[in-house]
Amino acid sequence: MAYQLFTRVALKEDFPEYGLHEGDLATIVEKHDGEPGQETGYSLEVFNAIGETIAVLVVEESKIDAIKKNEIFHVRRLEKVAAHGA
Repeated sequence: MAYQLFTRVALKEDFPEYGLHEGDLATIVEKHDGEPGQETGYSLEVFNAIGETIAVLVVEESKIDAIKKNEIFHVRRLEKVAAHGA
């Protein structure tokens, strides 16, 4: 599935180096077309509950999922992790 820029997506797996968990939300900020035979990638920006950037990471398309109508937001505390991204 090709995603548009600034689309909100859910992570399909944990990214412990950023303190992120499967289901956390991110915003697509850049698309990276792979070489022939390579998977498309996306740069994602992840925000905390008050809108501050907490991480910027690049992932393969298979590691994100579209947000669905039958899903709701949930707030959790972010664990302290080594500085990455933003």
